Amino acid sequence: MDPTNYTPTHYLWSFADGIGTVTFNRPERKNPLTFESYAELREMFRALVYVKSVKAIIITGAGGNFCSGGDVHEIIGPLVGMEMPELLDFTRMTGDLVKAMRDCPQPIIAAIDGVCVGAGAIMAMASDLRIATPEAKCAFLFNRVGLAGCDMGACAMLPRIIGQGRASELLYLGRSMSAEEGERWGFYNRIIAADALMAAALDWATRIAAGPNFGNAMTKNQLNTEWDMSLHTAIEAEAQAQAICMQTKDFERAYTAFVAKQKPVFEGN
Repeated sequence: MDPTNYTPTHYLWSFADGIGTVTFNRPERKNPLTFESYAELREMFRALVYVKSVKAIIITGAGGNFCSGGDVHEIIGPLVGMEMPELLDFTRMTGDLVKAMRDCPQPIIAAIDGVCVGAGAIMAMASDLRIATPEAKCAFLFNRVGLAGCDMGACAMLPRIIGQGRASELLYLGRSMSAEEGERWGFYNRIIAADALMAAALDWATRIAAGPNFGNAMTKNQLNTEWDMSLHTAIEAEAQAQAICMQTKDFERAYTAFVAKQKPVFEGN
C-alpha cells in the first residue's frame, strides 16, 4: 500500500504529513457499510502494518454523520437468506476488521458526528481515541434487529471502556448513548463543536505523528496484549518492551535534545 496514491473504492482516503484520513462517504444514507466496504477496510488496516510512513489514522464520516452500520438493503436483506457457512464467513470477516484495526500499529482517532450505530459504533469502539460532537448518537443496536449484543468484540471491549454495567445497558436495550453520557462514561475522550471536530482530530493526529512512532506502536501492542495477562506477566512484558524501545535512535534523540535544551525531533526508529 502506497498511501500517497491509495485510491479505495468504497470510502475516501487522504494522506498528508504522516496522517491518513478515512472518510465514509455515502452521506445520503448516513454512511452505511456494505460487504465490499467491510472487506476493503479490513485489507487497508492489515496493510498499514507495513506502511511506516503512515503514523496516525483519523476515521470520520461525511455529511454530519459517522456511520449507520451495515446497510439494511445491501447487508441485512441478503443475510436473511444465507445458510450457516455463509453467515459465519460474514461474521468472521466483520470481526477481522476489528482485529485489523487493533493490530495495525498506528493509533486510530475516531472523529464522530451524528449517527454512529451498529458496526459504526464498533469501529468507534475499536479506535484508540474518540472525539465527538454534542450531536453524536452512538448505539450498539444489534438486539433491535433480533441479534445478540456480542458482535465484533463488543462484549470484550465495551465493558473495558465504560464498565460492565453500562455496557450491559447499551447492549441489552440497544438504546443510544448521548454525547454527554459517552464523555462521562469514558467512551469519548473529548466533546467538541461540529465545526471544530476535524481540527481537533487533526491536532491530536499531528501530535501523535510527531512523537516516537516505534514507541507509540509498542504502547498500542501492549494495550492490546495485556488484557489477559496477570500483573506480574504484564510488568515483565513492559520491561522487555521498554528495553527494546531504549535501543531506538528516538530514545537517544530525546536525550540529546534534552541536554541541548531543544525539542526532540523523532524519526520513528
